Amino acid sequence: MTTAFDEVLHADRVTRLGVGDTTRPIRVVHGLDGIRTDVGAEQVLATGRSLWKRWCEHPAYRPHDVLLGLDAGGIVPTIAVAWASGSQYRLAWKVNLDLPGKLVFHEPHARRLEVFAYGDFEGLRVLIVDDEITTGLTLANLVEALRAAGADITGALCLVEDTAGEGRQLLERNGVPLCVLTTL
Repeated sequence: MTTAFDEVLHADRVTRLGVGDTTRPIRVVHGLDGIRTDVGAEQVLATGRSLWKRWCEHPAYRPHDVLLGLDAGGIVPTIAVAWASGSQYRLAWKVNLDLPGKLVFHEPHARRLEVFAYGDFEGLRVLIVDDEITTGLTLANLVEALRAAGADITGALCLVEDTAGEGRQLLERNGVPLCVLTTL
């Protein structure tokens, strides 16, 4: 079954209200986040299939052992790609737990800066999944933490690339290929 999500995911930049000086004043809103409209299971799966297909056709494609998605916007896209690819996934959370193998990285434009990924990443090939990339600082911080833990980063998948920032260039300088569905 072909849907509109197979090729294009609608996204817009929307002004955030009531945010502080350190928080980004713009939010990318897209068709999978459930903010503007209801989202059906078929849309989630179709989007996951589209992003997975784009990654498999990407010139920098390499296999991975695990997907790593980011709290909160990256949860749905990570699950969608996991379903589409048959991959296992982990999620990084803004919850500091007393668990072994804790990686800490920062999301610089958020209200709560610290994000945590748990478990042993030594020797794993990790494919990062998030909903959007603008500056790329969060993903670059995650890449640094994962590499310090012995992981091999195979790439980053995002639903939306906001070219108002230079996220793609930052990831490329860090040797991480980026694959997206939609560009603003």
